[in-house]
Amino acid sequence: MTRSNTLWRWLALIFVLSFGYLSYLGWQIYQSAPPIPQKVVSTDGQVLFTGEQIQKGQQVWLASGGQQQGSVWGHGAYVAPDWSADWLHREATTLQSLRIKAITNDASALKASERGAIDAAVKEEMRTNTYDKATGTVTVSPARAQAIREVAGHYDALFGDAASLDKLREQYAMRSGEIPEAADRQALTAFFFWSSWAAAADRPNETGVSYTSNWPHEPLVGNTMTTASAMWSMASIILLLAGIAAMLWLHGAGRHEEESTPPKADPLLGLTATPSMKATRKYFFVVVGLFLAQIGLGAITAHYAVEGQSFFGLPIGDILPYVTSRTMHTQLGVFWIATAWLATGLFIAPLLGGKEPRFQKLGVDVLFYALLFIVVGSNATGWLGNLQHQGVDFSFWIGNQGLEFTSMGRVWQILLFIGLLFWALLLGRALWPALTKPSESRGLIAMVFLSAVCIGGFYASSLAWGQHTHYSMVEYWRWWLVHLWVEGFFEVFATAVIALIFTKLGLVRAASANRAIIAETIVFLFGGILGTLHHLYWTGTPVSVIAAGAVFSALEVVPLTLIGLEALQNWKRSQATPWLAAYKWPVLFFVAVGFWNTVGAGLLGFAINPPASLYYVQGLNMTAAHGHAALFGVYGMLGIGLMLFCLRNLYARNLHADSLLKPTFWTLNIGLGMMVFLSLLPAGIYQAWASVTKGLWYARSPEIIHSSVMETLVWLRVPGDIVFAIGGVFLAVYAFRLLRRGTSPQAVPTGEIATATR
Repeated sequence: MTRSNTLWRWLALIFVLSFGYLSYLGWQIYQSAPPIPQKVVSTDGQVLFTGEQIQKGQQVWLASGGQQQGSVWGHGAYVAPDWSADWLHREATTLQSLRIKAITNDASALKASERGAIDAAVKEEMRTNTYDKATGTVTVSPARAQAIREVAGHYDALFGDAASLDKLREQYAMRSGEIPEAADRQALTAFFFWSSWAAAADRPNETGVSYTSNWPHEPLVGNTMTTASAMWSMASIILLLAGIAAMLWLHGAGRHEEESTPPKADPLLGLTATPSMKATRKYFFVVVGLFLAQIGLGAITAHYAVEGQSFFGLPIGDILPYVTSRTMHTQLGVFWIATAWLATGLFIAPLLGGKEPRFQKLGVDVLFYALLFIVVGSNATGWLGNLQHQGVDFSFWIGNQGLEFTSMGRVWQILLFIGLLFWALLLGRALWPALTKPSESRGLIAMVFLSAVCIGGFYASSLAWGQHTHYSMVEYWRWWLVHLWVEGFFEVFATAVIALIFTKLGLVRAASANRAIIAETIVFLFGGILGTLHHLYWTGTPVSVIAAGAVFSALEVVPLTLIGLEALQNWKRSQATPWLAAYKWPVLFFVAVGFWNTVGAGLLGFAINPPASLYYVQGLNMTAAHGHAALFGVYGMLGIGLMLFCLRNLYARNLHADSLLKPTFWTLNIGLGMMVFLSLLPAGIYQAWASVTKGLWYARSPEIIHSSVMETLVWLRVPGDIVFAIGGVFLAVYAFRLLRRGTSPQAVPTGEIATATR
């Protein structure tokens, strides 16, 4: 049995066992999720909410913007509050006030012992789980019922058009009349109440542990970090250190094969692009357009944190509200990065397969226009749905579902699923000759194909939830898509593609690259699949999710410790011979991927992944710092690098304005660093202090969000944003000049390489 065959078997075993356990934990989440009561009643017989209202309220919140306007259980946007934490604090303080008024009108006259007794009574009442499974009823005292009605009145006015809350709406970047129908607003308050009730009520047969494992931090109701969260955090740190030590030991002790001797000339210099390869050009120009649009929307979205409805005084919130701009900003990021990777796959497939399948160009063209239709259509209908309050059915099916990174309506999701399967088919038929022919690189090609099939197939997880699915299960399936699709299979696909690129250029031996990629995939997926669970600590899940999530999210970081070394090796390879100067900038973008993998995904990722950390910082700008550094720093830089490599071989070498790529590279990286380390990370640390000190409600309150410190940190994003945007403009000018000057690919004589790469 060869070493490669053994590695493939290990990969298959880890894949099956990991997904088996992830599915088992999904069943556990389904079984132990916070129950939705048939009704919430007071002991004197008043019905406050019904189960139908709670379920309808979830739909109403998602249709009004959902995770793009505030958050529930920590997942969502950062300008408006986390509604579950905000409701919990408001209800607790209101109940305290009512109990004080029942004793005296002068709260300052209370003795410390009397105030302590009231605080203890409020805590006991909020934590006591009165859900009766037989009747499906949650029962509350008349005093708590009054507190619930008062808090519900506040949200009814906030999401309505009460003029007294105009200033608060501006601070939250909300519009007046966000939810026009009174019945919908009442349903919304039912959902917010339920999400906060689950956050405070003790689980059955457990004392001091709520359905959300005591998240959010709220001392008034006894929500403090659980023992399990602390213990598993310590275990994750120990495993991280042990894993890094083992990885470095294995790397140092392993047999390092000699690098391949580079050929004397570029093996791809005389490449004649097939019709389908040429057809991928338009994908890359659309990538640049979407990238520019995302930059513009990001600047507008960030500025809404200072001016809730305006952009430097311009009242654009009337036509492009925060909900829409943030939805488009996050969605376009996924779209342009994915498009760059999909186009790269279509470009290299005939190159690897050795011939052009019949009607391949037609398929590439059809897929392009289908994807363009989905991008434009989903953004347009989402914008119209939010702007015109089209309702829950429109939002779910064709508008904006209100879920971060997967917000497009169900019809668009179905169309994209079909498109991804079609892409995998196009890739497979072009790769088939190479897959069926024995060769040293066949394992690498198989990895590209299998990851493509997983990219297409696992997008089906976006279809797993419906309009009436329990919110805990919506989050479970959403992270199957966001984490596994983006951070799992796309990562494997990209890693294999880069290895194939270096193999094709003669810089890496095919046999050693084949073994290395299978081994890297084993390590990535071993931590990555079950690492999905670190997103689900506080979403109504059992302690087993915290345990598995803490352990495997720590192991996710382990391989990233060697990414920097791999980036250095890539840079050294690019300097091995003069003709490789033609690939300097694609390779440098691959090097940047290694840097941001270590810093953005590794350091900033692990800073928030342990339960003890995420308990305090979920839903704060610490997450945004990690998200920007990892999403663009890793996947965005990789997408640009792959795009530049493909364009290098789609247009004659003398047509490339490489002088524009130097400022592109440096301004994008420097701008991203400024954005993260001058603004987002300090803002997250400042909010974390507030969260630890008083509670999450305080860290997300206008008092913190619109404090002089936070608004200064928002303004400090501007220099980084400007530098970053300049990089986007340089990239766009490079692409425009290539488009304007471009002709069909022609081989550049070897003697002209230096001229072509100036």
